[in-house]
Amino acid sequence: MKLRTIDAASLTPAEMQVYLHHAIAPRPICFVSTINKSGEVNLSPFSFFNVFSINPPICVFSPTSRARDNTTKHTLENVLEVPECVINIVNYEMVQQTYLTSMDYKKGVNEFAKAGFTELASDTVKPPRVAESTVQLECAVNDVISLGKNGGAGNLVIAEVKRIHISEAILDANDKIDPHKIDLVARLGGDWYCRVTSDNLFKISKPTGSAGIGIGVDAFPIEVKYSKVLTGNDLGLLGLVETLPSHEEVSAFSKTDEMKELVDAATSDTHTLHLHLKAKQLLDNGRVMDAWKVLLM
Repeated sequence: MKLRTIDAASLTPAEMQVYLHHAIAPRPICFVSTINKSGEVNLSPFSFFNVFSINPPICVFSPTSRARDNTTKHTLENVLEVPECVINIVNYEMVQQTYLTSMDYKKGVNEFAKAGFTELASDTVKPPRVAESTVQLECAVNDVISLGKNGGAGNLVIAEVKRIHISEAILDANDKIDPHKIDLVARLGGDWYCRVTSDNLFKISKPTGSAGIGIGVDAFPIEVKYSKVLTGNDLGLLGLVETLPSHEEVSAFSKTDEMKELVDAATSDTHTLHLHLKAKQLLDNGRVMDAWKVLLM
């Protein structure tokens, strides 16, 4: 892999934005409602956003100053006046309306009305919730940390979650949020977004033993570690096991109908190749321990 190295100091803010927005993605979208002392409501999306703590429950988002003139956004002004907000999670059904609220409307313009969203009174904070959002987090703003004085500088808003509202339509049988139902969207670089749908969801299995720690790639036999067939993802799957199969298990598996024909057909020159190809096939079908039995033959 050939790498291009760039000194951050050599880039303009606009150039830096392009690189970072495209590389650090997808980013969840914080659709935040705020209010000022005069009672004027603001609604705006931010993709500099994530959850940073569970106890206490903390979300952080960052309204950046405008790069063109270094002016601040109404959301930042509001949370400095009234340190409360509601973080409304954005799904695919509302993403176009959400984008509409990102326009630079004049101070005092209510983006709920501009985008056609419904205000829903909050229980513990002054800003209203977005009724169309399937997850709404009422938050107290604990702190606002300025990251710089130039245009494009961020301002970390530390928001502590006080109350959560979740649509029952996105819950599974155990009252947990179902990733197949929530239909999330995320921000990429430029005009690009992505949608989290059932066909692009996948699981990564964790070690299931008492220790909960995989053996790691450094514990592999050399011929497995430097396999010409197995990919990095394959090695990662193999490294999650806590113990390797025993000699007895390997021997028993080699005598199964599935393996007997393969073992008999392989010559001394092709033995390793055939075994690694078979192991990869087993890994693709989720049979990790059987793949190890093949690799240890």
